[in-house]
Amino acid sequence: MSFDGFINDIQFNNLNVHGVEFYQKGKLVDSFGDTIQTRYPIYSATKTITSIAVGIAFDEGKIKMEESILKYLPSEVVEKLSKKQKEVYSNITVERLMTMSVKGYPFRPKGKSWLETSLRVHLESPEERVFDYSNIPAYLVGVAASCAVEEDLYEYLNRKLFTPLGIENPSYGRCPDGYFYGASNMELTVNELSRIGLLLYNNGVYENQRIISENYVRAATSVQQTNKEGGYGYFVWKYRDGFSINGKWKQKCYVLPSQEKIISFLSDIQDSAPVLKESMERNLLNYPK
Repeated sequence: MSFDGFINDIQFNNLNVHGVEFYQKGKLVDSFGDTIQTRYPIYSATKTITSIAVGIAFDEGKIKMEESILKYLPSEVVEKLSKKQKEVYSNITVERLMTMSVKGYPFRPKGKSWLETSLRVHLESPEERVFDYSNIPAYLVGVAASCAVEEDLYEYLNRKLFTPLGIENPSYGRCPDGYFYGASNMELTVNELSRIGLLLYNNGVYENQRIISENYVRAATSVQQTNKEGGYGYFVWKYRDGFSINGKWKQKCYVLPSQEKIISFLSDIQDSAPVLKESMERNLLNYPK
């Protein structure tokens, strides 16, 4: 294993990596770059934070995965839906949205009211369970969670997650309707992203404080929906025998419980070349090319 080898690859290939942290047995053992000073966009890694919010609400008995999403959305918005859309959504559960297993959404919500526009999307085969990635499911789940806990979801996260993790008022986005945008638009430092990974690595415990149940963490980080990437949980990606938190331009937190390792990095690499991942696997995880 060679942390220096990983960093050398980053520098040799001029990869735009802001910072890296490497943990062994839950302890930080190596770091590189800006890991604590600057918050950077984490894009879709925000979805995992929304999953944790749902998990906490689930533990409190305020939301159920098998219930229709309509049960938790604002009644005044649900009442505006056509009879057809109400029928469709009566069979779309929280779990279906959290596993990205509803086909037919555009990539992101649009319009003056993202909530109303998202719920008006025509879904041709809503009963067909197939992986279809979009920001809309995470957005809808975030709105539902806010209604379920009867509190602004960002404030709920501040109390229940960010403050216990020592993350002070992270920046975030809202939709035109005023709801926390649970799919993207958050910014964290590398170290703050690592704390999210540590919470999941420790099955819901951070510094001896339980924040979320072990049962939920195990479900969220297990394969609930198959896909070509290896599987998907509750807004968490399967990665080999562990899992990962992913943002679109290589914002990553890889958690490998079997190796007792966590690797976090924030980057701005807007191409699909696997150079960074292959170097990490070769230098830090001892996986063959």
